[in-house]
Amino acid sequence: MRIVVTGGCGFIGSSFVNYLRKNIECEIVVIDKITYAANPFLIPNDVELIKKDICDITLDDIGYADYIVNFAAESHVDNSISNGLPFVRTNVEGTFNMLEVARAIPNLKKFVQISTDEVYGDMDSRDLISANEHTSLKPSSYYSSTKASADHLVESVGRTYGLPYLITRTCNNFGENQHSEKFLPTIARSISNNKSIPLYGDGKHIREWIWVEDNVKLVYDLMISQIGIWNIGSGDSWTNKSIIDTIGEILNKEVNYTYVEDRLGHDKRYTIDISNLEYYKQTSKLTTKTLQKFLTEKFGSSK
Repeated sequence: MRIVVTGGCGFIGSSFVNYLRKNIECEIVVIDKITYAANPFLIPNDVELIKKDICDITLDDIGYADYIVNFAAESHVDNSISNGLPFVRTNVEGTFNMLEVARAIPNLKKFVQISTDEVYGDMDSRDLISANEHTSLKPSSYYSSTKASADHLVESVGRTYGLPYLITRTCNNFGENQHSEKFLPTIARSISNNKSIPLYGDGKHIREWIWVEDNVKLVYDLMISQIGIWNIGSGDSWTNKSIIDTIGEILNKEVNYTYVEDRLGHDKRYTIDISNLEYYKQTSKLTTKTLQKFLTEKFGSSK
């Protein structure tokens, strides 16, 4: 089995690659243009790495493949608000190009698109309890809108050309090797260094969290067994402020806040319906215990 993983040097992509290497007998090919958010040292050195933009990948680069798993994406929402163009290029044009390559691969078993719960938009503004796989998409940022566009491209290729596909829409991931710009590492580092925490609005924005290793295992399980769209989550949601306060308690540090103007288009709540995910009860929730594990891996000691 030959699996091509785009964005395989990023946080979630590298976790998927390492899961494959440890648990599955397969040939792995990673495609990554190695941006600021990528680290080639996160994957085993015997894994083939193609250092190239997914917009420029050709069939000659890949050759034969059983599965293509597309983790490659621009994903920082604040960056998308500042400049949406790189998000259009990677998330839309890049996905389109990978789909064109996938169509040219004989007997490809599946194209797997790694998406996000953000494509559903704000549950509060939509008066919804949660979003299931049939909920219409209503993205709020250039990031989420380009991810939604990519999802639609995958669906259209499936319908028009018969390409078998899987789309996973996952809640917030956390865990080892998460990039320092992301929410949990930023908060933990700031509290550890006695820096004031900038808090958007009232801090009551709600997000659902899953341990990255649980997510990538579910991605693999679904990849080899399912088609269509699947929500992946833990069923466990936290407000941003409650996470910050808990990290402060774990680090035994007082938390100082600086309240700042809310982010443009900031969604209040993401909640996904994961009733279709038969293994969801095995996922690790964002509890004090898993936060302790995250902080220990990030800083060596949480005391």
